[in-house]
Amino acid sequence: MRPTTPHTPDATAPADAPDPVPLYGADYKRDPYPLYARLRDRGPVHRVRFPSGVCAWLVTGYDAAQQALTDPRLGKHHSRGNAAWRARASIMPEPQHSQLQVHLLHQDPPRHTAMRRMVTDAFAPQRVEALRPRFQQIADALLDRFAAGGADLVAQFAAHFPFRVLAEAIGLPAEFAARFDRDWGKVVQPVGPTDPGRPAYEARLRGLQQYIADLVVHKRRAAQSDLLSRLVLARDAGELTPEELDSMIFQLLVAGQEPVTNQISTALVALLRHPEHLAALAARPELLPRAVEELLRYDAAFELTTWRFLAEDGELHGTRIPAGDSVIVSLCAANRDPRRFTDADALDFDRSPNPHLAFGHGIHFCPGAALARAELQIALGTLVRRLPGLRPAVPDDELGWIGAVLARGVDRLPVTYDPPAAGCPMTAARPAPAADAPDAPAAAC
Repeated sequence: MRPTTPHTPDATAPADAPDPVPLYGADYKRDPYPLYARLRDRGPVHRVRFPSGVCAWLVTGYDAAQQALTDPRLGKHHSRGNAAWRARASIMPEPQHSQLQVHLLHQDPPRHTAMRRMVTDAFAPQRVEALRPRFQQIADALLDRFAAGGADLVAQFAAHFPFRVLAEAIGLPAEFAARFDRDWGKVVQPVGPTDPGRPAYEARLRGLQQYIADLVVHKRRAAQSDLLSRLVLARDAGELTPEELDSMIFQLLVAGQEPVTNQISTALVALLRHPEHLAALAARPELLPRAVEELLRYDAAFELTTWRFLAEDGELHGTRIPAGDSVIVSLCAANRDPRRFTDADALDFDRSPNPHLAFGHGIHFCPGAALARAELQIALGTLVRRLPGLRPAVPDDELGWIGAVLARGVDRLPVTYDPPAAGCPMTAARPAPAADAPDAPAAAC
């Protein structure tokens, strides 16, 4: 991936600041961890440059990340960004930038507190647990369509399962679920004004915005007790502005599913690269909760946080940061910090405790974490149980890592697996082994 805008001097950087470290390129996207290790060794804060030419201050290391994520001086609202940041980072065009960018990820207290309160009930652990049987049905229905012998686990599973689960969780009507174009998710991968892909990017934005407008009209006419209906009613009661409503629906539809799709893919890549761990998970399904936590730590789909800003010039871990410059935390770098995690680059299903930062930390901790954990447990458990002998169908270096700036994941994952045992058809939804027989092969009928 190449920058889409020319490099120009960074007017806000201190005069003695080193040249920004580029955070792009195929090698970086394939494996950013060697770079993160070098940066951690140098210190906690580094000047970096993104593909668009935007420069930011990257926080690495577990303690530094945790402190930055709870630092009251660092705000999220885009109005805090300085002119140099806005010139390159605010590249979502109007009117969409004003109408779709005031969601929870870009709010500060007290507004953030009030808006977050509106969504937490829908993703509460008790509600998620009550919906687990339905989520399992969704996973099994997708597996029922697999052909014997091989599949693309992204195209045929990971690209669909999180969205269908999300639709159930937030009350997205079936007709709107059918209308949703997954290509709209690429609006979180913005391109600069001069990029050849800009017209397609703007078309995605317009299509998604019209979809949201139609959905709001539908929910206003047929309001129920679901989350989407409650948000529309909150807008009508004056508790949300029209822009906040559209932004929150935008965040739910895009940020609520794409990271889980990516996390399923990164977890599967890790398991396929570690066949002994894959075999252990197949043989001992009771490992699944701990395995999911370790897979989240080992390679988090939300690689970097969104922007944060200091309201005035200040210091962050000994580095002077100009007011309005963007500060970004590397969750992946924090999760591989050997000062916090023993043998941090190893995949260890017995790791305990495992205080990873894959869902963030502080007031912006992901409100959908319980839902994401359930999705990952169901997705991985179902795939391992129903696809015996799961193995990659292409060499590792042929996997294409997505170009999203903040996220990690692969866009396709071809695999092969063994044919089902005699009398055990591929389409059978096989129950997990009994809890009192943890060593029984998970794929047995």
